[in-house]
Amino acid sequence: MKVTIIGGGGRVGSNAAFALQCGGIVSEIQLLDVDTELAEGEALDLLHGASCLGGQRIYAGDYERAKDSDMFIITAGLRRQPDESRLDLINRNVALFSQILDSLKKEGHKDSAMIFVVSNPVDILTSLAAAFLDLPRGHVLGLGTMLDTIRFRSLIAEALQFPSTQVSALILGEHGDSMVPIWSSATVGGLPLTGVKGCDVSFQNKIFGRTKGSGAEVIRRKGGAGWAVGIAIAEVVHAIALDKRQLLPVSSPQKGCYGIRDISLSVPTILGREGVISHQQIALWPKEEKGLQTSASTLKATMRKVATGV
Repeated sequence: MKVTIIGGGGRVGSNAAFALQCGGIVSEIQLLDVDTELAEGEALDLLHGASCLGGQRIYAGDYERAKDSDMFIITAGLRRQPDESRLDLINRNVALFSQILDSLKKEGHKDSAMIFVVSNPVDILTSLAAAFLDLPRGHVLGLGTMLDTIRFRSLIAEALQFPSTQVSALILGEHGDSMVPIWSSATVGGLPLTGVKGCDVSFQNKIFGRTKGSGAEVIRRKGGAGWAVGIAIAEVVHAIALDKRQLLPVSSPQKGCYGIRDISLSVPTILGREGVISHQQIALWPKEEKGLQTSASTLKATMRKVATGV
C-alpha cells in the first residue's frame, strides 16, 4: 500500500509517517507539504532509519507523483489555539482544505483511492470531502474520535492502575465539544468497568473532563499533539491495509445509524480493505444515544454555516 501524507512536514503528518514506518505494514510513504524543504528534511530523516525499521520507500513528492497512492492522509491545517474549540477552526481551515481537494481532483487519483481526513474540524471536513470527491461509498473517512478514545482509555487505566491495553472504552460523536463517553460498554479485562470499585459517577465525570480537555492541555504544555495522534492514524491505516474488519470510532458520512443522517461523525464502524464496511448500531444507554444525536445536530448547524458562508 502506498500512502501519501498531505501536510507531511508538520508535527502530525511526520509523527504519522513515523508510526507507519514502525508498523512496517505500508510499503511506500510520500510526504507532501507546502513547505517542500521541510517535507524533504522529514523524509530524509525517516529514510535514514529505514534499513533498521520498516524498510519502506520514503520520500517527499508532489500531487503528480501522488496519483497512484492507495490512500491520502490529510493532516494539513492551521493549529488550534489553547482556548479555541475545534469548531472555531472551521472558518480558517475550510479554505485550505478546499484547495487540497481541488488539487486532488485536478491532478487525479486512482478510482480506488481512499481519503483519510485528520485535519480539524475533522467531521465537517470529512463531510466536505465526501461531497466533493467522486469516490466509492466508504472510501472517505476521518480520524473522528479515535484520538479521544485512546486518550480516554489511557487516562482510565492510569487512574485505576490497570494496564492500559486491558481497558476498552469508546468516545463517539463529534471530535470536539459534544463528544460522548460510552461508559455502558467500558470494560477492563473483559469485565464491566462500571463495576470496579472507585469507578463511580464522580470518577467518570473527572476522567471524561480531562479527556475532553486533553487537546488543549497538550497544546498548552508542548505546542500541539503528535505522538498519540500518529499512533491513532496508524491503527486506522493498518485496519484497512490488513482487512482486519476492526470496529473503530472513525468519522464517516452517516446513513441512518442511531437515526443520524447527512453528516459525518463517529459511530461504531467496521473497517477493512474497502474502507468503511458498515456502521454498527449497538445498544447504548439512552443518555448516550441522545448525546450522539445532539452531536449530529451541532455538526449539522455548523455545516449549514459552511454551506451558506455565514
